[in-house]
Amino acid sequence: MRLLLLAACGPGEIRRLRWCEVKPERLALIDAKTGPRHVLLGEATRELLHGLAETASGEWVFPGGKGKRPLSTNDLWAFWTRARDGAGIVADARLHDLWHGHASRSVMNGESLHVAGRLPGHRRATTKNRYVHLDYGTLSRAAERVATALNLKLRGTIVT
Repeated sequence: MRLLLLAACGPGEIRRLRWCEVKPERLALIDAKTGPRHVLLGEATRELLHGLAETASGEWVFPGGKGKRPLSTNDLWAFWTRARDGAGIVADARLHDLWHGHASRSVMNGESLHVAGRLPGHRRATTKNRYVHLDYGTLSRAAERVATALNLKLRGTIVT
C-alpha cells in the first residue's frame, strides 16, 4: 500500500512490478497501462524498495503463490480491504485512490499541475490532472489568497 502511494503508480503496475524494472532513481515500467514509461522515485520510495530487495527472491517485487507469478488481483484486494478496515479508512475507498493521493499531495505541497502530471511519467502533463483532489484546507487557503489579491486590486492597491 505504501509503495502505491509513494511511487505514483496504479495498483496493477505495482502488483506486476519486476525487480528488473527497479532502477536506482526510477522505475522503468515495461508494461504500464499506456505502454512503457519511467517513474522517478523519491528517497522514501527508494528506501522502501531497498528494504524489500533485502529479502527478495525471484523476479517479482510482490510474488504471488509460489513466486512464479505476480501477486494476484484478488490477493491484493483482500490485503487492501484488511488494511483499509484496520486503519479505519472509509469502506468505499479504493486502491486506485492511493494513486490519486500522490497527485493531490503533489499539488497541495506547491507543485504545479504540470509537474504533478509529469511525476508519474505520463507523456502529457494533463493526463494526471483528472486525478487531483484537493482537501478543504488547501482550497480554503487558495480562496483566501485570491479574494485578498482581488480585493486589493479593486481598492487600487498594488498587488505583488
